[in-house]
Amino acid sequence: MTKIKNSHLKELEDEGIYIMREVAAQFERPVLLFSGGKDSIVMVHLALKAFYPGKIPFPLMHVDTGHNFPETIQFRDQLVENTGVDLIVGSVQESIEKGRVKEETGPDASRNVLQTVTLLDTLKEHQVDAALGGGRRDEEKARAKERFFSHRDSFGQWDPKNQRPELWNIYNGRKNMGESFRIFPISNWTEMDIWQYIAQEEIEIPTLYFSHERKVFNRRGVWLADTDFVNRMPEEKLVTKTVRFRTIGDATCTGAVLSTASNMEEIIQEVASARETERGNRHDDKRSETAMEDRKRQGYF
Repeated sequence: MTKIKNSHLKELEDEGIYIMREVAAQFERPVLLFSGGKDSIVMVHLALKAFYPGKIPFPLMHVDTGHNFPETIQFRDQLVENTGVDLIVGSVQESIEKGRVKEETGPDASRNVLQTVTLLDTLKEHQVDAALGGGRRDEEKARAKERFFSHRDSFGQWDPKNQRPELWNIYNGRKNMGESFRIFPISNWTEMDIWQYIAQEEIEIPTLYFSHERKVFNRRGVWLADTDFVNRMPEEKLVTKTVRFRTIGDATCTGAVLSTASNMEEIIQEVASARETERGNRHDDKRSETAMEDRKRQGYF
């Protein structure tokens, strides 16, 4: 294990490890929600430290939209093999086939919103009582309303006006039958903290985060990758650009940024000078002013 040199990162790491150990102590069937993105990768790294030299005592859970970047799935499978952690996969495609959700149509069709039903069904199937997520309060305004221990009712729904106080690092995991919690151990981290920690700990991340040439097209100011999943309009012309991704999600709505940052030092410098949040290039967040909060109320991560 690499020795922590930055005292600020050391405090954040200690907080995250403490919360993970609290989850293991208070809940019977927790899981760690894993998207393949940098935040969930840091979460896995914290979990490895929290329970070292033992195995992570809960599985990873990935909601697979079927429209992921291939690099994301390859990285996920390699991580599972390297760490020996168990993996649960919820499939949006299976939810569609079962009639649980309906595939969207049109140029802006995406499976990102459909993830909520698949997530809730998978949590119920495995009787999960606590789902650890990599949400950070600086990502988006709805995220900022979360507690570390975020209560969900028996339908998996979230009420931002009915949350429990968290005083003196005391976390209340008491719940009634059928209720559950979402846990956010890295709530106090910023995007910059994440990148500095990844650099300091030399954590491996998907190649999508580094600059590379890719065919993309511009849709309302967002550069979307050319994939088999995106319904490109005739006027949306493909061009080859040097890009990277600041956040990784469903390929139909995750925008790239024009960038030549090809190593950790350059990424950190780029993030330091960025004027837009990392979710500024998420096409799904642009559907409405309250897109994220609406989905969270319905049970989204």
